[in-house]
Amino acid sequence: MKNGLAYQVAVIGAGPYGLAVAAHLRAKGIETRVFGDSMGFWATQMPEGMLVRSIWEACHIADPDRSLTLDAYMESEGIELKEPLRLKEFIDYGQWFQKRTAPDLDRRRIVRIEQAPLGFKLTLSDEEIVFVERVVVATGIAQFAWTPPEFRDLPSTLVSHSSAHQNFRRFAGQRVIVLGGGQMAIESAALLKENGAEVEVIVRRPSVHWLDQSVPWLRSASNPLRRVLYPPTDVGPPGLNWIVATPDLFRRLPQSLQEKIARRSIRPAATGWLIPRMKEVPIAVSCGIDSAVRVGDQVKLRLSNQTDRLCDHLLLGTGYRVDVSRYQFLAPELLAALSIVNGYPVLTAGLESSVPGLHFVGAPAARSFGPVCRFVSGTAFSAPALAKRVVATRSKKWNPNRPAKLNVAGEPEPASSTET
Repeated sequence: MKNGLAYQVAVIGAGPYGLAVAAHLRAKGIETRVFGDSMGFWATQMPEGMLVRSIWEACHIADPDRSLTLDAYMESEGIELKEPLRLKEFIDYGQWFQKRTAPDLDRRRIVRIEQAPLGFKLTLSDEEIVFVERVVVATGIAQFAWTPPEFRDLPSTLVSHSSAHQNFRRFAGQRVIVLGGGQMAIESAALLKENGAEVEVIVRRPSVHWLDQSVPWLRSASNPLRRVLYPPTDVGPPGLNWIVATPDLFRRLPQSLQEKIARRSIRPAATGWLIPRMKEVPIAVSCGIDSAVRVGDQVKLRLSNQTDRLCDHLLLGTGYRVDVSRYQFLAPELLAALSIVNGYPVLTAGLESSVPGLHFVGAPAARSFGPVCRFVSGTAFSAPALAKRVVATRSKKWNPNRPAKLNVAGEPEPASSTET
């Protein structure tokens, strides 16, 4: 086991949130180490052919001087993109952003995070030890894929979450039932159909909520009030969307009101541009699945309307449920010290948890700062807020110009006589 080096901040995760945080911290002279695979979740747990639901303005990953927007990316690479972005296009943009903000990305996996005398001790997958003053958890939602209990005993060959597939080619010629009425479920159904599967969608609600279909003109560029009605964050309906776009305001509201706003802003919905692609896909609404039983190489479903379905595969478009206790890299003592409500860490200014120096960005911050934290557009709030907090509380024990050598206990080693 090697002695580690001390860094001011370790960012765990190299998706949009981790990269945005790194860009803002480094711009303020904060020595930052970023760990993870560049755009890893987007590249490995989203299906080929997917389109990004958010509008153009909501797809920019935040950097301090707005020089790394999608528009800057197009100009830099000499390419032309249009809305909605294709998945690969967004991944390529994110990796372009990463090369400019975290070119020294460390792809090693973090095995354990523990508290140490001067901050935190990180154990890496190759057993190297790294000491940091602060840790930013920006690992995304991969760990939080939600599988309802009634399906957990069935093998993955018969039942799987939508995030388990990079493409749907393997389902060609098979009958697949998709459970869910949100964007991921509906778009997965469209992609399955386009890859040759026979598809049906089961939705618990009375109907699929199609976005931007009631009064399409409100969102069009020809509407002079568009910028007034819709902030660039693109989360929530008119009226609520400006509250959601202002996380510091959202977190000061009564908890009961926060929950109502969040539910209304991110209720299951699918974009209107999926409607033509779903014309030949039957959708059973007001219907749940009461039971799922294996029958040979298939699964038999009993629906709540007392009808049965026999299919080759059940795809769960059941979304994600945040539960930070599922982070295996958090030491038990550290997890026990966290203030957690319904799986979410309780966060204060700078997205800092009840453990000083431990920050959470992305979906885990949504309970404290609102649903915008679930979307790329939330990087525009989270990254500068976190950087401001780090600068304001910067420890004088840390040399901003050179990492300090620490022993395995996380204590500074005496400088040698040859060091300057």
